[in-house]
Formats: sequence, structure tokens, C-alpha cells
Amino acid sequence: MRTVAKALRQVAEGKAAAQAEAAEWKRKYELETAQKQQTRIKDCGTCTDDNLGKMTSQLSLEAPASDQTGCCGNHGICSHEVLQDEVPGPNPRPSLSMVGRKASFRLSWGCNGNKNGQHKHDFVSFEKGDITTAERSSKQILLKWESRPQTVLFITKPNSNSVRVLCAEMVRWLKEHKNINVFVEPWVSKELLTDDSNNTVQTWDNDDDKKMLHKKVDLIVTLGGDGTVLWAASLFKGPVPPVVAFAMGSLGFMTPFPSEQYRDCLDNVLKGPFSITLRNRLQCHVIRDAAKDEIVTEEPILVLNEVTIDRGISSYLTYLECYCDSSFVTCVQGDGLIISTTSGSTAYSLAAGGSMVHPQVPGILFTPICPHSLSFRPLILPEYVTLRIQVPYNSRGHAWASFDGKDRKQLAPGDALICSISPWPVPTACLVDSTTDFLRSIHEGLHWNLRKTQTLDGPRD
Repeated sequence: MRTVAKALRQVAEGKAAAQAEAAEWKRKYELETAQKQQTRIKDCGTCTDDNLGKMTSQLSLEAPASDQTGCCGNHGICSHEVLQDEVPGPNPRPSLSMVGRKASFRLSWGCNGNKNGQHKHDFVSFEKGDITTAERSSKQILLKWESRPQTVLFITKPNSNSVRVLCAEMVRWLKEHKNINVFVEPWVSKELLTDDSNNTVQTWDNDDDKKMLHKKVDLIVTLGGDGTVLWAASLFKGPVPPVVAFAMGSLGFMTPFPSEQYRDCLDNVLKGPFSITLRNRLQCHVIRDAAKDEIVTEEPILVLNEVTIDRGISSYLTYLECYCDSSFVTCVQGDGLIISTTSGSTAYSLAAGGSMVHPQVPGILFTPICPHSLSFRPLILPEYVTLRIQVPYNSRGHAWASFDGKDRKQLAPGDALICSISPWPVPTACLVDSTTDFLRSIHEGLHWNLRKTQTLDGPRD
């Protein structure tokens, strides 16, 4: 239990560090924007940063007026709307005449005990003592280049002649017409060396160079299917540059761009602004029972689709204990369990009976695989929770965990798997926008709800 507690603490510290860094960059950006706009800022106590955020954010909300209590909203959102002691009218009803001042309130919340209310303006709005949700979910995210992109990384599907030919053509066009530096994987570099016009592409020689790719690459271009996008995301253990995914595979839930129009598509992306979808990733830690004092595990594993815990070749049912933060969820007895992102909702989770979810919905999917219980239905949990899946000591057999279909690891009785949302999402470029691309993918890829239209020659009312 000490090992698990330490792992949970490390996950929370990682989230806090990422949030603090993002908040600092956001503050600097807001200050710089405020200076450029030279806009007069109204003071509300000591809430200077809050006012800057309201002025520059597209989700800015009307600030509540101060009242005699002197609250400035440093740690939450306060109500100041007052109901009159008497209801207007000649003969007010006795029940209403007893109504006095509306009680003041303050909202403060956070993730996993972080109650500083730092992101309150992103979620709710205050208006005359009433609580309303902000329109954050209806806002399409746009990416606009502050400076010209200079370096593009190509990730291609292997063993495909059409992909190899198109990759060489795109690399030549970017270098000659756009003066763009090109990075490719080492095995792709060897293929492109046969073409004299592509002998100046760059690659990496070791893992240390690969870890620094996010500091060199402005844009990622993938040529393949969803598996190629998964592979591209797996190369980045931290921040991921924007991904432009061209459809050259069988199914394309994350590949909206047609390869035949690559010049127009890349022109639009390089000029900007363009719509993006922030696809959350799961950060997974395998905790061994043998780790009594220290966490004996490799570096965290990041997955874009799902992590699957199954029974492998064992003839026994999988037996798992599941916890959400500090709360017990359930025991899984069946073929296994899928912990999925919303981007992975159209993958293994869908085949196991889970719902299709828009990729920008902030959540974690909890889907059982062939459970030995008719009442065990899938769940969708909020994105800020931490899940712990543990193989109990009285389990009859081992379990196996796979991450985006690879890196399979055995979980013995006493071992645990900890999953939480990574602070580093995968930004994928949209052909139109997130919703249009998502609906197109399920219509074309799954033929969702496709049926013949009912004829008009039937009985009528």
C-alpha cells in the first residue's frame, strides 16, 4: 500500500507541475497581450491576474460586482445579488414577505484536492447570484502560428509502395517550394537516400536525440491509418507537435486529410489558423508487489487509445479490484477490462460494448470485456480521476496488460496498474472541425445507422 500511495503521489505531483508550468506560460502570454492591446483594466481588489485572463481569453466571463462584504473572488466565485426585504406591490403575500437577503456563496474546487480555484473561469459563470456553465465545450480550438513553421517530421506506414512514393513526392515539394526542413525515421531515411533530391532529410541516431524531437519539430505529417497516428504519438513522451494525418489506411477515425489534395491541405496548415482536436492520452504506471519501498517500474507508458487488462492464455476468469481515487469501484470477473480515452472509444472499447464518445469530451471510459454479470455496464468517468486496477492476492491466475495493442506486461497477484490522464495531449489537425470530422469518420468508417429509407406506399394514418 505504501508503494501504491507513493505512485499516486507521484502522479499528482506530475499533474501539478504541468499545470503550474502551463499557468505560468498563460500568465506571461496574457501580460504580453494586455500590453500590446493597451487596454485599461479595472481593478477588483488584488485580482489583477484574473482580470487579465478575463480580458484576453475567449471564454472571458463578466466579473461579479463587489459588495459590502469586501470579497474580491480570489479563491472562488462569490454571490452578491441581494433580494429585497419586501416584495413590491400593495399586498405582498406573507410567505414572500418573509424572504430576506439571498445568502452569499463562494465556489472553489480543483482536481484531486487542489482547491485553489485556478481554472474557475473556464467552467462556470456567475450572473446575479445564479450559476451557469460557460460555453467552453462549444468552442472549437484554433491553432495560429506566431512564427513560420520550419521543420516537419514525417511518419509513414511501412511496407507500402504507394506511401513510399507519396512520401518522397511530399518531401521534395516541401523542400523546394516551402523551404521546410524534413525529419524522418531512420529506416525511411535509408529509403529516401535512393532519390538524389531527398538526400538532405534529417533523422535521429539514438534515443537521446529522439527525446528532443519536440523541441525541433513544428509539425508532424503521418501517411497511413490510425495505427500510424498511434505510432507517431508514442514517439513523444512529453509535448506533442500538431499532427496532420493523411488517410492511407483501412479505417480513418483520426486521419481526415485526403492524400490526393496534400498540397492544398499543407498550404492551409502552414498558413494557419486551423482547427485542432486535443486528444487526451492515458499515463500508465505498472506497480509490482515486490516493490516494498521503492517503485520498481519503467518510465510511464503513454497510450492514445486504451490500456487493456485481460486473462491472456489462462483458462480462469480475470479477477481485478478497481479503485477510482480513494473510492472502491467494483471487482471485475470476466475476460478483462478496457480503460480507454475518448479518442479510443471507437476502437476496442466500442467492440466490447462501450459507447462512441466525441474525442473532445473530457472523460475516461471504463468498459468490461465479457463480464460474468448481466448488470455490469460500461462507465464514463471524469478526466481528473486516477484509476487503480489491482490483481488481488486470491486471484486464481495472472493478468496481462497491453498498451495501445503492444508492450504486453504480465500482472501477478499483488501487482497494480495506475492510470490517469496525461498532461500532454496529442493535437491533431482537423479538415473542417472536430465535430464534422468525428461524424464523418463514424459515417464512412462504420456506416453508422445506415439503412434504407422507409417507403411511402405503406399504410397511412
